[in-house]
Amino acid sequence: MKLLVAAHASELVAFEDHLPGFERLLTGVGKIPAAYALTRALSTGEYEEIVVVGTAGAIDDAVEGGIYDLAGAIQHDVKGLDGTFGEHVSLPTRVETGQDGLVIATGDHFVDDADTVRRIRELGASLVDMESYALIWVAQQFDVPIRILRAVSDRAQDGATELWDDVVERCSHELRAEIRTRYGV
Repeated sequence: MKLLVAAHASELVAFEDHLPGFERLLTGVGKIPAAYALTRALSTGEYEEIVVVGTAGAIDDAVEGGIYDLAGAIQHDVKGLDGTFGEHVSLPTRVETGQDGLVIATGDHFVDDADTVRRIRELGASLVDMESYALIWVAQQFDVPIRILRAVSDRAQDGATELWDDVVERCSHELRAEIRTRYGV
């Protein structure tokens, strides 16, 4: 059995309630809700793979709309003991999915301004979201393979918050088509 994971219900509007071979988990938005929900699910069930679907803001000009696999995640809202931006006091700077793909910067706030985008881009990420780092870290603790598919919903610039509300349904349909192609369901 695979675990289909999304943070927000609107990211799953194009998905049927029951997909053969998948259980569904809605985590809530942000690193702590995501970590809690996935930890709880992995503590009570056995899964051969975690498949995360959802949206992300593009911060790399070379990244256009579409669906992207993630290779890894960093955190953009932390600082190390020495004040180094993007490093956590005790967690790894970067976590890996084991897949080919882009690097995403995760943080607990919605990125929607050019100054923040410039700062995050310097960390080496192409996308931003609010859960991927936590989901990958938890999956690693349970030694369960994880694949994260992110649909680009916006450019993470001024007005992205309003734009997300308008495009999330389109992104959900794109993600559903990708799951159909990759998993045959």
